[in-house]
Amino acid sequence: MDTAKVIDKMNEALRHEWTGVAQYAQAGFVVGGLWREVYAEKFLDDAKESFKHAKLVGDKIVAIGGVPTVERNPVKQSQDLMELLQNGLEFESKAVKIYNELLGLIADDRAFTVFIEDILKEEQDGVDEYNRILRGQKAAAASTPQAGQKAG
Repeated sequence: MDTAKVIDKMNEALRHEWTGVAQYAQAGFVVGGLWREVYAEKFLDDAKESFKHAKLVGDKIVAIGGVPTVERNPVKQSQDLMELLQNGLEFESKAVKIYNELLGLIADDRAFTVFIEDILKEEQDGVDEYNRILRGQKAAAASTPQAGQKAG
């Protein structure tokens, strides 16, 4: 295992998780309208999950001799619910990609692999959840009459 490459990739994951803390918290703050009660809590829960992952990854970086980053990536912001949900899907999908790449760097260390796979499973669950939500939202939007059209 090339420890320097692993630490670099783990710091990429950590930057991504720090971004998730800020991006999901912001989404939870700004989401409004009829769906606020549903999605504000969901986004804030996702921020907590990103923080949990950040703590796990940061602790592991230290355990293998590295220094955890305090940097984050740019945060995508919007007040449009569909954009917030799409941003969530993109965020979770990128996390899956990063953790899969990390698995390729640590294949010879079974315990480390299981550690990353546990985080990866939660990220993939997030992708699946956002896909289900967006599919439902798009179906509802498609069945709603457009302005100026009569129902029926």
